[in-house]
Amino acid sequence: MNRILSVNILLQHLLSVLLLSLLSYQQLAFCQNEESFNEKYLSRHLQFLASDLFEGRGTGTMGGNLAAKYIALEFTNYKLLPFGSSETYYQYVPMHGSIPLPASELQMSIQEDTFRLKLKDDYLLYSTGEQTFIPSSIPLVFVGFGIIAPEFDYNDYQSVDVEGKIAVFLEGEPYSSDDSYFDGGNPTIYSLPESKQRIAISRGAAGSILIPLVNDDKYWQNLSREFSFEDVYLAYSVANNLNIILNPKFAEKLFTGSGFGLKNIYHRLQSGGVESFEMNATLSFKGLFKERDFLSPNIIGMVKGNDPKLSESYIIVSAHYDHLGIGPTINGDSIYNGLLDNAMGVAGLLELARRISNEQKSLKRSVIFIALTGEEKGLLGSTFYVQNPAVPLYKTVTNINIDGMALFEDFASVIGVGAELSDLQEILKKTTDKLNIELVSIPKEFRNFEAFSKSDQVAFAQAGIPSILILEGPTNKNYSTEFITERFIEYSENFYHTPFDDLNIKISTKAMVQHLDLIYNFLIEIANSETEPGWKPGTQFINARLRSIAEKR
Repeated sequence: MNRILSVNILLQHLLSVLLLSLLSYQQLAFCQNEESFNEKYLSRHLQFLASDLFEGRGTGTMGGNLAAKYIALEFTNYKLLPFGSSETYYQYVPMHGSIPLPASELQMSIQEDTFRLKLKDDYLLYSTGEQTFIPSSIPLVFVGFGIIAPEFDYNDYQSVDVEGKIAVFLEGEPYSSDDSYFDGGNPTIYSLPESKQRIAISRGAAGSILIPLVNDDKYWQNLSREFSFEDVYLAYSVANNLNIILNPKFAEKLFTGSGFGLKNIYHRLQSGGVESFEMNATLSFKGLFKERDFLSPNIIGMVKGNDPKLSESYIIVSAHYDHLGIGPTINGDSIYNGLLDNAMGVAGLLELARRISNEQKSLKRSVIFIALTGEEKGLLGSTFYVQNPAVPLYKTVTNINIDGMALFEDFASVIGVGAELSDLQEILKKTTDKLNIELVSIPKEFRNFEAFSKSDQVAFAQAGIPSILILEGPTNKNYSTEFITERFIEYSENFYHTPFDDLNIKISTKAMVQHLDLIYNFLIEIANSETEPGWKPGTQFINARLRSIAEKR
């Protein structure tokens, strides 16, 4: 890019910020005192945040920073108290970004043959940076699914030593029709690639290779697109090691001379298992990366409660404003706008902040609104916040996270993701009963052990704060459950994390208002209650809560 073009782009963005400022302050005159949710304001937020102007709101990009500026201007309009750094709304999060370059060298020797693998065609990188270097060839060891699960008396590492070697494992986990063994047909935490990688590290492995179960060109193309975006992590994170996902088309070669073909291993694992074994292969890796260090802000504002005692306790309402930014072109479009994920959630957060600010006099507890950065990169903004909280964690009674909003007007049910873990379930049930809405579980088509772990609410939970994500349910007064379910599946398969999650998607601002009414009533119930929600006995997050209370942290 030449200097003149760079200057023109910079000027264009500066003019955009000026335009945002003028529009934002123009709105102040007619929205300041309105005490109900307004569809026009929601539409306005969406038209900005999901527009091409914001370039998909990539973490640490011009578009992402422009979105942060927009949100901060709205917080100013609503007279929220600045709760970021140096009496501003901005809490700057230090990050490091890395993109692997095609010149990276992954070399495998299998018996007498040596192969130079090509990035994106043959392999993808889960982790990037200098810590992934393996300059000298080291051996590979096949470890089945790469799982150690004592509660199921299962150990893929029992008969092999992977210290200083590369652990090779298959995607997934042992098949079971017994609910007491690996949760039957439902995936458990052991099926997560991150779980397998941590187990390999704990056994001393220098790295890992995951082999997908699906050997399909389209599947690999989708994976390759997903891994095309910049790898971003907190600048002070512990260094990772080499973790690769290998194209199944090449993976078959790894088993040369082992006595097993890959298809045979698939079959044996599904019908009873196969022992782990040393492979006739070695690997070396010398990566080349384009790297950068940068800051990306959380935007934090507060509405102070009025009760002398309860105002010193806080409810956090959060929504991530980042999306994927600019990425691989699909049908001529390279901007991953993120309308549903999560411009809608941010629009909802802004409307909620405006209304709560207008009703401050009736509020007992204080409410903190946080637009989070880096969710798409691994919950980075929320992780940084709980490590550097604006108020003590033990004084934060609840996190209500907004990631997506209702699409269909007159929904008749909602799902409280994570509600069953705390007293928030009973509070949500009281709220839904009041609004004549049914509280239901996640439908079987979407049931997933990691649903609670997929967005920022889990970072707050891990810090001990009772947390919840409230989603639209599958029942509706106007549409069949089958229709709603099919639309959700269609979005998941054809729009999620693509350039087509944009303003061309038909949404209902009336449905968004209904969703906000529910969240508002739920929030007010907590804000004006003398008792605060707690974790249910035996919940994995309860110790973190007890620790933060004991340490007054």
